[in-house]
Amino acid sequence: MTIEKDEPEAALEPRVGPAPEEGPEFHPYHHPAAGWGAAKSVTRFLLREKTLVDGPRAIMKMNHENSGFDCPGCAWPDDTKGLRLDICENGIKHVTWEMTGKRVGRDFFAAHSVTELAEWSDFALEDQGRLTEPMVYDPDADHYVPISWKNAFELVGRTLRELDDPNQAAFYTSGRLGNEATFLYQLMARELGTNNLPDCSNMCHEASGRALRASLGTGKGTVDLKDWETADALFVFGVNAASNAPRMLTALSEAYRRGAQIVHVNPLVEAAATKTIVPHDFLDMALYKTTRTSTLNLQPRIGGDMALLRGMAKAVLEQSATDPKALDREFVERHTQGFEEYRALCESTPWEEIEHQSGLSREDVLKAARVYGEADRSIVSWCLGLTQHEHGVDTVREIVNLLLLRGNLGREGAGPSPVRGHSNVQGNRTCGIDHRPAPAFLDRLAEVCGIEPPRAHGLDTVGTIKAMLKGDIKVFVGMGGNFALAAPDSPVTYEALRTCELTVQVSTELNRSHLVHGRRALILPCLGRTEKDHQRRGVQSTSVEDSMSMVHLSVGMKRPASRQLLSEPAIVAGIARAALPDSETPWQWYVEDYDRIRDTMAKVLDGFEDFNRRVRLPLGFRIRQPARELVFLTPSGKAEFSTAPLPDVVPEPGTLALGTMRSHDQWNTTIYSDDDRYRGIRNLRTLIFMNRSDMRERGIDDMAPVDITSTARDGSRRSLKGYTAVPYDIPRGCAAGYMPEMNVLCALGDYSTQSDQPIMKHLKVTVGPAA
Repeated sequence: MTIEKDEPEAALEPRVGPAPEEGPEFHPYHHPAAGWGAAKSVTRFLLREKTLVDGPRAIMKMNHENSGFDCPGCAWPDDTKGLRLDICENGIKHVTWEMTGKRVGRDFFAAHSVTELAEWSDFALEDQGRLTEPMVYDPDADHYVPISWKNAFELVGRTLRELDDPNQAAFYTSGRLGNEATFLYQLMARELGTNNLPDCSNMCHEASGRALRASLGTGKGTVDLKDWETADALFVFGVNAASNAPRMLTALSEAYRRGAQIVHVNPLVEAAATKTIVPHDFLDMALYKTTRTSTLNLQPRIGGDMALLRGMAKAVLEQSATDPKALDREFVERHTQGFEEYRALCESTPWEEIEHQSGLSREDVLKAARVYGEADRSIVSWCLGLTQHEHGVDTVREIVNLLLLRGNLGREGAGPSPVRGHSNVQGNRTCGIDHRPAPAFLDRLAEVCGIEPPRAHGLDTVGTIKAMLKGDIKVFVGMGGNFALAAPDSPVTYEALRTCELTVQVSTELNRSHLVHGRRALILPCLGRTEKDHQRRGVQSTSVEDSMSMVHLSVGMKRPASRQLLSEPAIVAGIARAALPDSETPWQWYVEDYDRIRDTMAKVLDGFEDFNRRVRLPLGFRIRQPARELVFLTPSGKAEFSTAPLPDVVPEPGTLALGTMRSHDQWNTTIYSDDDRYRGIRNLRTLIFMNRSDMRERGIDDMAPVDITSTARDGSRRSLKGYTAVPYDIPRGCAAGYMPEMNVLCALGDYSTQSDQPIMKHLKVTVGPAA
């Protein structure tokens, strides 16, 4: 394959920290992803955080099998070949942010009231450093003040005991929680009597799980990293890999070098969809040799992916009329249900409608179809660009439809591959964080743990916010994350949290959720992924599950930031003992040795048999996926074709479809700077990327201030004033901007009726010159 020589990145020097007092800048980015730009950015970040000793030590321990800690960033799988530098720019930033020498303790809170801190930027809040001791809100002084762990647990426990109904509490978790803490957390909630277990999946990949479960009988993808290494064609939908899963760049570059076809589908052509220099390829770094990461880029309109997939399937079926190899008839007949209905649907869908809804020409759709048809083994991968839509479930099911046509399931190098965001978000769901638990799981939990878990469905994220607003949720516990900033409809979410009797945030650093709180509030500081977890029976390890169902151990390397920090399992156990004084669950015994938790998990969770031995194998173990073995746990016992009609995603005249996204110098709600190197932005986050023709039509000049207004389903409006319009290569009728700033535009009622996810990737907005 062709490997190009590129000049070192210089046009847009990476910078960390807050933007200086300069105006915003935009310079289109033409350099490779990763490479020297990433190296420079990491070096500056290590210097700024004063971690020039711990940082390199961490780099050499991160993602190493059974002897290091798992990166607390994305959920991309660890290298299977023993790579010693299986790292990326954002992972290093994430770890360095956690290992900072800055501290937030009682002196800090004594000096700053909550009212004052509420005016600080989100960057400034997290930049103060690590929380060091438990704090409780004093409403009379408007300050957080120290509280002992014993008294903090008693406050939570007493408040939970005094509830009229256990369903007046909600227990949220982000994707950073390890499997052992996750299992204890859901066990505590269910022993209390509630399935109110909202999590970040409710906002991100809920559509993927529901679609895959309906189509294949499993809520997960079926491929692993070895499949990525052997696929003939890779289709990557709605993924900004260079920022959200940077280690994917290695897989993409290796695929290109061995001759695989790589198709990126995204309204924006992101840096990862062009070329890269992988930093651990030292010779390429030295010679500035770039490798392409795509062979075809397609830019559908926002929401147009399903129409593209339908068009690809239509092309395969049309070709099968003259080419018997175009369709795997044996696979379809033996392993699927509903094929004839799907064939009829494709035949009846006119090409004109596919072009209109996808925003692509028939020629472009056929290009993608040819790649798919000529490949013996294909993987289709996707992220939030497909799921945060009203029709997210239907779109993911359309991916499965396409894969089934050519038997791209149950064999090496083929299958569906969702890209999860946070490092253990998939493990959270596997280990019981689910507001709609399966009856079989609850039966085993009851049998093994000796409790009577509730059977009624609980509340998800949107449902929890609605219930808080009505006063039906009185206690909110946030186990990691930054719920106030991550949730939709920010003012409404803030109002909801403030109605609570008690909010509890288990965190490593100060964030917005500590300042948007209930009448009483606790901040409970926990160990980070990089820190040693000392318990009675020695240093403990925790396990995590990556995007491809591999479960492996993570062991911290660094002395904790404070002697007062507790591990997440210890915090869960402390709350549980206080809230359930008569419980027969051996909470403290579990915390003394996490092997004990894993032994119980092995009896409850499918695929975790012999957990303690298997998780210590090189690279850990992979949870079995029945669909991978062509065993489909669906009502028919076969893979199910779906026959959903194409949604109408074309914006009405005068409106734009807006998708929210992260900048490059950001991880979820943690913002490292006001720059977005891969999109050419400096000193600016309050922006909207627009097609220049859409700008001209509205009388908007480049980099001019604009007002943005969204219209919710109920007709209500939400606005952002004075944002900067940036001309960008994005389809007409489409726009994009950063979360969490733009979360305000997503009304609480604007969630998918298929998945209950907020539709943050498909907001209906109008944009005009600033008033």
